[in-house]
Amino acid sequence: MTTGICTGRVAVVTGAGRGLGRAHALALAAEGAKVVVNDLGVGLDGTGGAAGPAQQVVEEIRALGGEAVAHGGDIATGDGAASLIATALDAFGRLDTLVNNAGFLRDRMLVNLDEDDWDAVVRVHLKGHFLPLKHAAAHWRSEAKAGRTPAARVVNTSSGAGLLGSVGQGNYSAAKAGIVGLTLVAAAEMARYGVQVNAIAPAARTRMTEQTFADTMAAPEEGGFDAMAPENVSPLVVWLGSAACAGVTGRVFEAEAGRITVMEGWRPGPTADKGARWTPAEAGETALKLLADSEPPQPVYGAR
Repeated sequence: MTTGICTGRVAVVTGAGRGLGRAHALALAAEGAKVVVNDLGVGLDGTGGAAGPAQQVVEEIRALGGEAVAHGGDIATGDGAASLIATALDAFGRLDTLVNNAGFLRDRMLVNLDEDDWDAVVRVHLKGHFLPLKHAAAHWRSEAKAGRTPAARVVNTSSGAGLLGSVGQGNYSAAKAGIVGLTLVAAAEMARYGVQVNAIAPAARTRMTEQTFADTMAAPEEGGFDAMAPENVSPLVVWLGSAACAGVTGRVFEAEAGRITVMEGWRPGPTADKGARWTPAEAGETALKLLADSEPPQPVYGAR
């Protein structure tokens, strides 16, 4: 059942040709948003490229009575990110919501991870978040300074790998952790201009996860609920992309199946202050005492 929560809004979704991005684009359109569907159409490892996936999602949205346009630019380049925002403004005259979702994987254990594979994954995930955010924020700042303060929303895509780490995914984990830091800074810097910035850490069956979780993902439950369907994550994205989430910014949500969790990040735990410089032995002894009083960290995904 739709509510029209995004009626009148214009949303941009990156990496929206398949998986989570496609689900987000369709859900936003179903709730009344006009959508710019960005996708390069690359393979799982970021190679190749085709315009088909983005245009196919546009046609799906139009067939359901919605409005959408495709964008095939590389959002990890300055020109591609600028043209992404320009496409929204040219096609629909405004921009209200940016959903940063694009990414791919090149998994290797650290000792086998090539520099090119590190650079490629960090580029698409972290730089591919920064550049669309930068260009969207510049537009919204101009609007605010002109007296048209927007109810603008950004939804970034982190991962449990970015929050806890994931064995064999050092490049991906580092990029997704960086997205959390970027989210916090953007939320603080852009609040005065009417921009709210949040992040999600989704878990769903997509091209990126189907191999990793092939043996552990739950089958659809009786009654037809597919716990790992990408569409389960999209309602939270729609809400975070709407004006209804007023006052919610700088937060990270985990979303999986029917579960939503507010993630609580780094905060001070047990502490000791000598009031002077420690010796190495004193520092070690004190650190061990503090660790004994602290909560143990959550395990890294894939660790034994």
